[in-house]
Amino acid sequence: MTLPVSFSALRAFIEVGQQGSIKRAALELNVTPGAVSQQVKSLETRFGVKLLQRGNREVKLSAHGLRLFNMVAPGFEQIDAAVQVFEDRRAKPRSLVVSTTPSFAACWLAPRLGGFTAQHPEIEVRVETSVQLADMKNGMVDVAIRHGSGEYSGLDATVLFEPRLIAIASPSLLLDGPLTDPVDCLRYPLLQDRDRVEWATWFRALGVKAGRNASKGPSYADDAMLIQGASAGQGLAVVRDVYAAGALKTGSVVLAIDAPVPTKESYFVVVHPNKLTVPKIAAFRRWIKREAGAV
Repeated sequence: MTLPVSFSALRAFIEVGQQGSIKRAALELNVTPGAVSQQVKSLETRFGVKLLQRGNREVKLSAHGLRLFNMVAPGFEQIDAAVQVFEDRRAKPRSLVVSTTPSFAACWLAPRLGGFTAQHPEIEVRVETSVQLADMKNGMVDVAIRHGSGEYSGLDATVLFEPRLIAIASPSLLLDGPLTDPVDCLRYPLLQDRDRVEWATWFRALGVKAGRNASKGPSYADDAMLIQGASAGQGLAVVRDVYAAGALKTGSVVLAIDAPVPTKESYFVVVHPNKLTVPKIAAFRRWIKREAGAV
């Protein structure tokens, strides 16, 4: 009598094949990478063949592994689909994972997110932050909001808005009111972005030859911290206007000078094409486009 093959071992193997990584498969299954590796090894021992070709950072299916994957994966898809039909009948919150940069999350998204939750109380939003674009094809992220050129291969990217660079300061630092000439900013401490390029970009666009002075001063990892530094009176900061809108509205900072500079890149809402019609994702896209004035 042939003993049945472990269902959990097959599930682990299929997940590794889909993710191309034992670590990512473990995250999907909510187990340790070691447990996934052991499950796959148990199948290899059972069948007497190598199912994976293991590399330093990723794994690939061997010829035997690919054959097993193609034969077994459709069955798991049918099982998942059947389970989902009954899961969807239950009244429960739906989770929506949104990935964006720390500054966008803190300065723009978080203050507005309550509006979406009020409209869609059945959707639980989880905001994750990262500097790099999340894995939209194989990962757990449903929606990403990114600043760039819009060239995201294989993904649907819709423009939300085009930011401008503005110079801000604490009202206490500009007792005589806003400046009238961009070159006057050099008389104050300049707070720098991580790469020390925003001030140089702003000066150059306005025809000011600031030289090395444009890159001097303490630097901060993101615009949210730059705004806090400017609000504390530490100096002038150049940030994107979408980030400073809230601070300008409350009066914690003011425009150091009315000289906005357009940027070459835009903000996009990014979704995998296969997920555009998923109700929770479609609802979030409609909401954020309205918030951004894109519709």
